[in-house]
Amino acid sequence: MTAPRSPASPRKVLGRLSLPERTFVADALRTETVGGVLLLLAAVAALVWANVPALRHSYEAVGHFHFGPAALGLHLSVAHWAADGLLAVFFFVAGIELKRELVAGDLRDPKAAVLPVVAALCGMAVPALVYTLTNLAGHGSTQGWAVPTATDIAFALAVLAVIGTSLPSALRAFLLTLAVVDDLFAILIIAVFFTDRLNFAALGGAAAGLLVFWLLLRKGVRGWWVYVPLAVVIWALMYNSGVHATIAGVAMGLMLRCTTRDGEEHAPGEHIEHLVRPLSAGLCVPLFALFSAGVVVSGGALRDVFTRPETLGVVLGLVVGKTLGIFGGTWLTARFTRASLSEDLAWADVFAVASLAGIGFTVSLLIGELAFAPNAVLTDEVKAAVLCGSLIAAVCATALLKIRNARYRRLCAEEERDDDHDGVPDVYEQDDPAYHLRMAEIHENKAAEHRRIAAERAAAARHGLQEVAGGAGEEGDRPA
Repeated sequence: MTAPRSPASPRKVLGRLSLPERTFVADALRTETVGGVLLLLAAVAALVWANVPALRHSYEAVGHFHFGPAALGLHLSVAHWAADGLLAVFFFVAGIELKRELVAGDLRDPKAAVLPVVAALCGMAVPALVYTLTNLAGHGSTQGWAVPTATDIAFALAVLAVIGTSLPSALRAFLLTLAVVDDLFAILIIAVFFTDRLNFAALGGAAAGLLVFWLLLRKGVRGWWVYVPLAVVIWALMYNSGVHATIAGVAMGLMLRCTTRDGEEHAPGEHIEHLVRPLSAGLCVPLFALFSAGVVVSGGALRDVFTRPETLGVVLGLVVGKTLGIFGGTWLTARFTRASLSEDLAWADVFAVASLAGIGFTVSLLIGELAFAPNAVLTDEVKAAVLCGSLIAAVCATALLKIRNARYRRLCAEEERDDDHDGVPDVYEQDDPAYHLRMAEIHENKAAEHRRIAAERAAAARHGLQEVAGGAGEEGDRPA
C-alpha cells in the first residue's frame, strides 16, 4: 500500500535564488551598479553644464553639433547620435538579458514568470493610467502617457549604492527581472506608438540584414569583424526605415544563443553580454544622459512641473503609479495563486522595492523626446518632470529601505556565510551530506583544540598550586 501523496508545497514569492541564478544576478548587478553611479554623475554634470550661465551656450552648441554622412541619411546631431546610436547598444544588452531570462532564467518557467510579468505589466499600466487621468482632468495632452512607464535599473542600483542599503539577492533579482520585462514592453511601445512613417525599402533591407545576422549565428561563424560592420549596417537601415533604431539592437540581442552546449563553459550570448555590458553601462548610457538630462532648472520651471498637467502626470505616474502598480500586481499574484511571500521578507519590503522602481530615467527621457518632439519647450519640461519624479521616488525608497536595513544586512550576511570555506554559501548546502561531514570535521578540530587549551590551562594551574604549596613550607621552616 502506497502512502498518500502530500500536496505540493506552495511556491515562495521572492524566495531564495538558485546558486547559478544568484551568481549571474550578482555579476550583472555589479556592472549595473558601477554604470548607475556613472549615470548619476553624468546627469549631475548635464544639469550643471546646462544651468551655469557661462557654460549653457557651449552645452547647446555641443548637443546640436551635426556630423555623419548626409548621403546615407545619417547627418545627425550629437544628442541624436546618443539617443539613436548609443542607446542601441543599451537595448542590445537588454535583448540578450531578455533572451537569457526566457531560456535559462526565471521567465523560462511559466509559473515563476507570472509574478515578474504581472508586476511589470501593472507597473506600466497604472502609471500610464495615472498620467492619462491627470491630463484628462487638467485638459492636458495625453501624448506622454508612456513616459512614466519605464524603470531605470542602473539608476535604481546607483541609489542603493549611494545610500548603502544591502538588499537581499531575491529582492535585487526581482528588481532586475522587472526591469528586463519593463524594457521589453518599452521597446514594443516605441516600435508601435512612435513610428509615424515607414520607408519599406530600408525596412526590408534591415530585415534582410537581420536574417543574414541570424544565419551567421546559426552557422557558428565567429569574429567581431564580421558582426560589428553588419550590425552597423542593420542599425543604419533601421534608422532610415522610420522605426526607432534601437529596435535593431534588441532584435540582434534576441538572436544570440543563451544556452550552453557540450564543451562550452559559457553560452555565446552570455559571453558577448559580459563584453558589451560594461560598454553600455559605463559609456553609452552615461553619454546619453549627459546630452539628454541637461534641462534648465529654475523656480518657475519647477513650479510648472507641479502645475502643468503633462509634467504633473509624469511625476505622479513615476512616484504613485509605479509603486501602486508593482506592489498591487505582486500582491494580486500572491493572493490568487498558490504562491506565498518568503518568510524572510514582509510586504513592506515589496512596497519599498516598488517605490524604488519609480526611478525612470534613461528610457523615460527617450520616450519623452519622442512623444513631444515637435514641442522643444514641453520636451524640456517633461525631462525636468522625469528628473523630479525620479528624485522623489529615490528619496521615498531610501526612507523605506533604511527602516529595514538592519534586517537586510542580517539576511545578506546569512546568504554569504561560508563556514566550511568551500566557496559555496552554506544556505545552498543544507541538504548535502558532504557539507555536514565537513562541518563535523571542522567542529571536531575546534573541540580538540579547545580540549588541548583546557588541558594546558589545567596543567599550568596544578603547577602553580605546587609552587604555592612549596613556598608555604619554606616560609614555615624559618625561625620566628
